[in-house]
Amino acid sequence: MHGKPIHAPAARPAPRRSLPHLAPAVLAALMACRAEGGAAAGGREKSGSREASGGSIILATTTSTQDSGLLDSLLPPFTAATGIEVKVIAVGSGAALELGRRGDADVVLSHAPEAERAYVASRDLVEGRLVMHNDFLVVGPAADPARARGRPLREGLALIARAGPFVSRADGSGTDRKEAALWREVGVDPGRVRGREMTGQGMGATLQVAEQHRGYTLTDRATYLALKGRLTLVPILSGDPELMNIYHVYVVNPALHAPVHAAEARAFVAFLVGPDAQREIGAFGRARFGEPLFVADAGQPDPSAR
Repeated sequence: MHGKPIHAPAARPAPRRSLPHLAPAVLAALMACRAEGGAAAGGREKSGSREASGGSIILATTTSTQDSGLLDSLLPPFTAATGIEVKVIAVGSGAALELGRRGDADVVLSHAPEAERAYVASRDLVEGRLVMHNDFLVVGPAADPARARGRPLREGLALIARAGPFVSRADGSGTDRKEAALWREVGVDPGRVRGREMTGQGMGATLQVAEQHRGYTLTDRATYLALKGRLTLVPILSGDPELMNIYHVYVVNPALHAPVHAAEARAFVAFLVGPDAQREIGAFGRARFGEPLFVADAGQPDPSAR
């Protein structure tokens, strides 16, 4: 393990409407969804001035909402209530935000507050709402060769950097951005982390690579708990305020991106921050794991607000 990417896609320039950073199967599905959604829209107004009823939207979202199973609990009630089908593209938050910038999604659900600000400033994303939070964990082998378990976050990370191995997503996701910020705070060059591997993949796949290599990795709590039964990795560092993981939802701006189904997108945002979805979010995972995977936050002060 010498820090070489595992299946990481090569970066190359792209025109505005192409998405080379996505796997071909995901790209094909995305374009099929957009074409199908446009056909279903017919003469529907794109400005959002008419109340949504039926049709479909594309939700670009982080992998954690899919890998944890949360979307499986939220989307059927929304579709039953509104008739609006939600077609999910689950990628890292960085890729989800780019889908919004290109107008290739109607709604973006992300957990990368710092990165989101640029897309809000450019007006590609509008009407953002705080939805929920959970936290990040550093997990690793039960033997904990770095002897980092239970130590203060910065001290523990420094020990892990020296001991390794550490598995990084390196995919531009919210988790990847958080990892980079943590290494900066510790004063560690990620390239010098011992035995660092870069997967270029989502959280579930990265946890599996860390499992195979008996390494450490940064994960959101929801995905870790959802996959815990297949892992021997255990929490090593947790509970620090720096590990808070905040989710926002946005409408892709229909004034800049003509394909956006704004009325339907706004209906979905209203649903996510409404009482029924918030109750489901706050209870999700409790029966299975003995604790909720997310904390519902709609209407609360935004911890990421400057």
